[in-house]
Amino acid sequence: MKKIYIFLVVAILAVLLIGCGSDSESDSAQGKSDGKKTETFKVGYMPNYASMNSVVAGIETGSFEEQGLEVELVEFADGPTIIAALESGSIDAGYIGPGAHVLPIQGQAKIFAFSHLGNADEVIGNTEKGVKTIEDLKGKEIGVATGTSSETILDLTLQEAGISKDDVTLVDMDASAIVTAMVSGGVDAVATWSPNTNTIKEEMGDKAEMLTNNARYAEQFPSIASWVVSPSYAEENKETIEKFTKGLYAGMEYHIDNPEEVAKWVAKQSAVEEDAVLAQTGDGDWKKPEEILTMLEDGTIEQYYQTQQENFIESGRLTEEDKVDVSEYLMLENMKKAAE
Repeated sequence: MKKIYIFLVVAILAVLLIGCGSDSESDSAQGKSDGKKTETFKVGYMPNYASMNSVVAGIETGSFEEQGLEVELVEFADGPTIIAALESGSIDAGYIGPGAHVLPIQGQAKIFAFSHLGNADEVIGNTEKGVKTIEDLKGKEIGVATGTSSETILDLTLQEAGISKDDVTLVDMDASAIVTAMVSGGVDAVATWSPNTNTIKEEMGDKAEMLTNNARYAEQFPSIASWVVSPSYAEENKETIEKFTKGLYAGMEYHIDNPEEVAKWVAKQSAVEEDAVLAQTGDGDWKKPEEILTMLEDGTIEQYYQTQQENFIESGRLTEEDKVDVSEYLMLENMKKAAE
């Protein structure tokens, strides 16, 4: 009888222990389910420091994860291609340089975050082809990726020199082909951006003459870089956009304080040499979130976009009929909330 009693006690204890184990496992599973749900967010970028610094810093430091976002990066050659990908739905957001801002003005995208004013674009002449000054561009063949910031810097350069586009031969080419065309002598000059500009000058040496850059036209044509989404995504996903912007601005602050570390991360992501990326860390006038907030509150950023639109009209890339209030394509409230 005693043996039976001991057996029953052991059996009861075993059941209790199994029950506790089950409760523990259930609690663990419940704890996981109570955790913040992670949302995948696909982002289009171009393989340069200006495009990647904030988003890569946000990924590496966990600022997007804190917002419940898992950011996936997708590489593109230029801004217009990124906007086309937004329209197709293959990405959720993307970075654009100055030239592609024509498209948000025309209603093809919404700008949800100001990135920076850039200084990455240059017009470079081949001195062996007789291009040493901007006036020497007349009658020459010039490589350019149309619809991008390189076309904008070229337009400004030709205007300053008093040269019309009819006086030159524009060779429209993919951004990746510009370096080869310039170095091989296939064109007389190019309008392009970093890191292409750095590669061209390194490979050509004294034969490459930098004729103009963004800084030359900063007051009359602010070289704005922005983050964009499609109009439909902007309408349906305001909360997700705000989360991404907060993570982006946290990354922005980090890269300003730690440019060398972020340059290493950018180099790894874009599969280029670290030295090449470090050479790009001066390609923009980087601002911290609190500075951006001040610029939003005093109207500086809104004025940047207004001036940009007016310049597009003056250069002929837009018409007066295309003119719209900047509030139609700027998500200013999102910018303010994220920067606060």
